[in-house]
Amino acid sequence: MSKPKPARYRTTNWSTYNDALRKRGSLLIWLDKEMVWHAPHEGRPGRPPVFSNAAIQFCLSIKVLFKLPLRQTAGMVASLLRLAGLDWPVPD
Repeated sequence: MSKPKPARYRTTNWSTYNDALRKRGSLLIWLDKEMVWHAPHEGRPGRPPVFSNAAIQFCLSIKVLFKLPLRQTAGMVASLLRLAGLDWPVPD
C-alpha cells in the first residue's frame, strides 16, 4: 500500500507571501513605561524587596520564552530596557 502524495500548494501572490514571512520573524515585546519596576515599601521589618512582582514576572517570562539561563536572561532584559530607552536596574 503506497502513501498518498502530499498536497502541493502553489504561491500566486509572492509579495504578500514574502511580507507574511517577514512578519513571522518579527519580535514585539510590550514594555509599559509606567509599570512599577521597584517594589513599594511595605513597612515590615527586615530587608525590603528591591523589584516588584511585575518586574520579576517579566524577567521570568523572557527566560521561559527564549529558554535562557538566568545570566543570559539578565543580559537580554538589560538590552531590551536599553532599547526601550529605560534606565532601570535589572534583577540579578
